[in-house]
Amino acid sequence: MLNEIQKRILQEVAELAGVPEQGAVNIRSDGKKAFRRNTENITIESKTDKDGIDIHIKPFTRKENVHIPVVVTETDRHDVVYNDFFIGEGAEVKIVAGCGIHNCGDCDSSHDGIHTFHVGKNAKVTYVEKHYGEGEGSGKRILNPQTVLYLEEGASVTLETVQIKGVDDTKRYTKAVLGENAELVVQEKLLTHGKQYAESEMDVFLNGAGSKTRVVSRSVAQDESVQIFYPRVEGNCPCFGHVACDAIIMGSAKVRAIPEITCNHVDAGLVHEAAIGKIAGEQILKLMTLGLSAEEAEEKILEGFLR
Repeated sequence: MLNEIQKRILQEVAELAGVPEQGAVNIRSDGKKAFRRNTENITIESKTDKDGIDIHIKPFTRKENVHIPVVVTETDRHDVVYNDFFIGEGAEVKIVAGCGIHNCGDCDSSHDGIHTFHVGKNAKVTYVEKHYGEGEGSGKRILNPQTVLYLEEGASVTLETVQIKGVDDTKRYTKAVLGENAELVVQEKLLTHGKQYAESEMDVFLNGAGSKTRVVSRSVAQDESVQIFYPRVEGNCPCFGHVACDAIIMGSAKVRAIPEITCNHVDAGLVHEAAIGKIAGEQILKLMTLGLSAEEAEEKILEGFLR
C-alpha cells in the first residue's frame, strides 16, 4: 500500500489522484512494484535480465492510456530502470510517466529512467513525462532520464517533458530516428532556481523521406541556477526540421543554448533559433496597471511562458 507522501507525489508527477479507473498502470515505489494492471490491448511485464518493464501495445489499439509513474521517498536510494515500449501498427495511445523524489535526508537520492520506444507504422503516441522534487533534507534530488525513439513509416510521436520544481540536478538525453513520413514533436518546459543544474541534450535523425520534426524548449532560470540546451537535428533525406529554444533568465542564473543542424541532403530544410533574455519591464508595468503587484505580475508572466 502507498502512504500519504507517496500518493501526494504520484498526484504531482502523473496528475493522478490515485490509480486511474481505466488503462494500463505500473507504479514503482522505492525500487519495487507497488501496483500493476494490464488491459486487453496493453500488457506490462517485468524484465527478467535487468530492472524494468516491457510494455506491449497491440496493433490498432485506439485511445487507451498507459500510466507508469515512479516514486522515490528513501534518502540514499539510486534507482535505475529500463523500460521498453513496443507500439503496434496503427495504435493510438497516451503514455504518462515521470518521477517524483521526496528526500528529507542528508544523502543524495536519484532515479535514472532509460525509456526506449519502438513505434510501429502509422502509430500515434503522446508521451508525457513530468519530474518533481521535494523534501527539506540536504541531500540532492537527481534525475537523469534517457528517451530513445525509433519511428517507423508514418509514425507520429509528441513528447512533452516538464520539470518545474525541486529537482537539484538533471541530465536529460533524447535520441530519435525517424523513418519515411514520420513526425516527432518535442515540447520541453523547465524551471530551475537556487543552485540547481539542468542539462538537456538531443539527437534527432531524419532518415526517411518526408520525415519532419519540431523541437520547442521553453525555460526559466532563476537565482544562481544553470541550464544548458544542446539540441541537434540531422537531415539525411528530403525532410524538414525546426528547433526553437526560448529562455527567461533572472537573478544570477546562467543559460547556454547550442542548437545545431546538419544537412546531408540537398532537399533537407532545417531551421534553428534561440532567444535568451529577461522579462521586459513594460510587460510587468502593463499588468501592474490592472492591479497586480510587481511580484504577482512576474509570476503571471512566467506562468504564461511555461504553459
